[in-house]
Amino acid sequence: MTAYIDTSALAKWYVREPRSDEFEVWVRCADCPTISSLSLVEMRCLLARRRRTGSLDNQSESQAYALFLQDIDQRHLTVEFLDDADVRSAVHLMEHVGARPLRTLDAIHLSVCSSRRFDTLATADTVMAAAAADLGIEVVRFD
Repeated sequence: MTAYIDTSALAKWYVREPRSDEFEVWVRCADCPTISSLSLVEMRCLLARRRRTGSLDNQSESQAYALFLQDIDQRHLTVEFLDDADVRSAVHLMEHVGARPLRTLDAIHLSVCSSRRFDTLATADTVMAAAAADLGIEVVRFD
């Protein structure tokens, strides 16, 4: 299966959370686990936010981000880079999930997942999971 991973699920690989063990088993079995370049920014922000709130110390934040970048460099994760078509597609997909309170960046993630025809979306976000199901995308949930 070609798998697209949302940052909410991906974070479980770098920061201990509920269902981290399940995510690790799943991602190691996934064929070509992929993130978008949007996840580069989101992961950095997520780790910094957790440091600011005290759930991570400076060293843990740095180590988690370094491991994330190492996984990309070693091709444990593939990065799909965004382009303007992804943003335009996100606007159009809102017509299909209009009742869902989908956030901007999540719409862009779904756009990438849908337009690049990934088999599966891994997420820990309940709204994104429901919107993906509305679009006919198979979802693996880690919430």
